Amino acid sequence: MPESVSEGAFARLSPQQIEALGSIWAVLPKARLVGGVVRDLLMRRPVADIDLATPEPPEVVQASLKQAGIKAVPTGLAHGTVTAVLEAAPYEITTLRRDVETDGRHAVVAWTSDWQEDAARRDFTINAMSRGRDGVLHDYFGGRADLEQGRVRFVGDAATRIQEDALRILRFFRFQARYGTGQPDPEAMQAIARHAELLRGLSVERIWSELKRILTGPAVSSVVELMAQSGVLAVLFPEGVAQARLARALEAGVPADAVLRLALLVQGDRPALARRLKLSGAERAFLVDLSGEPVPEPAMTDADLRRLLVQTSPQVLLGRTWLRQAGQDGGADGSARGWKAIRARLAALKPPVFPLAGRDVLAAGSLPGAQVGVVLNQVRAWWLAEGCIASREACLAFLKNILNP
Repeated sequence: MPESVSEGAFARLSPQQIEALGSIWAVLPKARLVGGVVRDLLMRRPVADIDLATPEPPEVVQASLKQAGIKAVPTGLAHGTVTAVLEAAPYEITTLRRDVETDGRHAVVAWTSDWQEDAARRDFTINAMSRGRDGVLHDYFGGRADLEQGRVRFVGDAATRIQEDALRILRFFRFQARYGTGQPDPEAMQAIARHAELLRGLSVERIWSELKRILTGPAVSSVVELMAQSGVLAVLFPEGVAQARLARALEAGVPADAVLRLALLVQGDRPALARRLKLSGAERAFLVDLSGEPVPEPAMTDADLRRLLVQTSPQVLLGRTWLRQAGQDGGADGSARGWKAIRARLAALKPPVFPLAGRDVLAAGSLPGAQVGVVLNQVRAWWLAEGCIASREACLAFLKNILNP
């Protein structure tokens, strides 16, 4: 372990992380850990990502790292961020900043060497702490006490922080779900309720990025309820929401898939929702397909399920079972156990593939033309009726019987 890294303060870091930080601090001794890594260390949680801040300008940071033989990637020079890459792991290093101008969506920043000035522009007290190479915690706004008490609180005036960047509304709910205990900070909730309409000015890409993290994070039901109470859900989803449906699915153990949980929460036109949120092609297709038919039911046989799998992906079929179960408060048979069993059976089945093609019909003696498709469909219908388990040899035999009755 490098002597420059205090062992006790960083005991939750891996040996590789400690070695990497020692290399960075050898080049940038004034740099400090910031953000999630500080919280994780205080809460004795495993550390995944490590971010740092430093008073040196980004150009100096980049040049210093390169001179020391450390790969430096200019991932966001306009925002003061350079990423150091050590042993294939990224370490974001951002120059201390102060806001020059804010409009609720983006901020114009300038560099500063004042740590408290940088901390003052951050969103929450638990996100405004920093820790240097000596292990000393720098906490200008009571973040440690808030963290210990499970309180998510804006730095300074909550309304001002929200007006600087409305995305902080959604970040508040994400942080509340992860770090909050008990009732949320009343000043924060009041400010959010007064300024929820500011969300309409944000890019949908930023909104969806935060929503994905909320929907797949902890305490989803309770945080969605808080979003409803503050008016945020009504702003985000004017088409209406089904909180009870999502809550039932969460209670039953629905997977942490953001699109599936979005489908459970939001009512209305799915293609329109996908367009409005600018979902990726794969996300859009999944969201739309979830509303389709057929839906696997607990009473179906394995043969029935195999027939469904011929046309529809397992992911979509499994998703449809969650929508049906949650929408019917237990499903057609009223049994959560039945839905759990059908999903287990469905997941265990390999999607069948019809073993013949048009060339097999021609090879068996059929003349080219429309008859090839007609005959192939006849064999396929028989294969489906048999439960999609007939082998290629059995299908060829059935084909010969059709061509040579």
